[in-house]
Amino acid sequence: MIALLALYPGIHTVLTTSPVGAEAVALLPDVETMTAVLYFGLFAMSFDFISGYTGYLSFGHAAFYGAGAYFVVLAANGKIPFVPAGTSFMLLLVLAGLTALVLAIAIGAVSFRLSGVYFAMITLGFSQVLYVFVRGWNYVGSNPRDGVFVAGERSGFEIGVPFIDSLNVAIGQLTGDEIEGLLGAISLSAGEVSYYAIGVIVVLCYLAMQRVIHSPFGRVMVAIRENEERARAVGYDTFRYKLAAFAVSGFFAGIAGALFAGFQRSVTPDDTFYFLVAGDALLASIIGGFGTLVGPLYGRLFDESVREFLSTAGAGGGLLPYLREHVPADVLATELVGGVTVQGAIEAFLNGHASLYLGLLFVLFVLYVPNGLLGTLRNRLGGTVASWTAHQLERHR
Repeated sequence: MIALLALYPGIHTVLTTSPVGAEAVALLPDVETMTAVLYFGLFAMSFDFISGYTGYLSFGHAAFYGAGAYFVVLAANGKIPFVPAGTSFMLLLVLAGLTALVLAIAIGAVSFRLSGVYFAMITLGFSQVLYVFVRGWNYVGSNPRDGVFVAGERSGFEIGVPFIDSLNVAIGQLTGDEIEGLLGAISLSAGEVSYYAIGVIVVLCYLAMQRVIHSPFGRVMVAIRENEERARAVGYDTFRYKLAAFAVSGFFAGIAGALFAGFQRSVTPDDTFYFLVAGDALLASIIGGFGTLVGPLYGRLFDESVREFLSTAGAGGGLLPYLREHVPADVLATELVGGVTVQGAIEAFLNGHASLYLGLLFVLFVLYVPNGLLGTLRNRLGGTVASWTAHQLERHR
């Protein structure tokens, strides 16, 4: 999957410039959308780290995503004490993660006194308190309800090796490096540079979480999910394990928020602290597969692909713009039932209804694919894709 993500910009370029280019543009998300999939996918994976492996649903997980995002923008504007405005973005990533980690410990110390739906609700309550607070906190900006952006002429946040300019690349929607003739042949646009730079951070974070899950600590997390009373009976201090897992989850959620802020160069309370942000992570986890870690990334990719396919403007493609451009005018003018034309039906059923169809797909997933995309695939293969592939290679060697 990592190889496929690495090749995606090239595949997208080849297909969209081929004879089936119009269809490819309609079906395939553009590189900027894929970049958003990566950093939000990391947030969804951090959500699955705590919710999928301990069984405690963190409905307030947006608090850590927002903390990381606001930390980066405020630090860039010189509003974080002891953090100069020109601090390396790589250092800001770590500091944003640590800020979210401390917040997670503070929230978890109270929330893990409860369990089940009560835990979910109290974390949601903390997140909403922070949401309301940030919306009214004039320190972040003159109009905190509308968010805050990076002030000044800073060219762009850079990902790479700190203090070595040649090993850093700028990311962002409006700014970024273009690389010409990489390895003597490959040229990358600013958007592709952002995609790969953010992708490297996301992969490293995923591997770190994966290592934790496959450690003895991770086994205790699974034991808590399966039977917390038994885990406690055999001598584990489940409260401390849950709190530590929550802190690790918050750390990576903070890094995801920092990547979001670095790419967008602005943040708003609704895009970060609002409880529906955690709801999107829950949606991605259910579609991709709870307790699979990487599944939420696939779930977010599925979510964004459907939304873009059913987009109204079709900035990166979509079904509606494709039909407008390729369906003959006389067909669009054909009347159906009650004098409604084909064009009117297309507009009525597609225009602005991506969330409706995604909601229907979500219901179908819950009913017929309860283990999600990756979970179902693993059940069919009898294990992880990696172990199945290794087994097949061994059989045919």
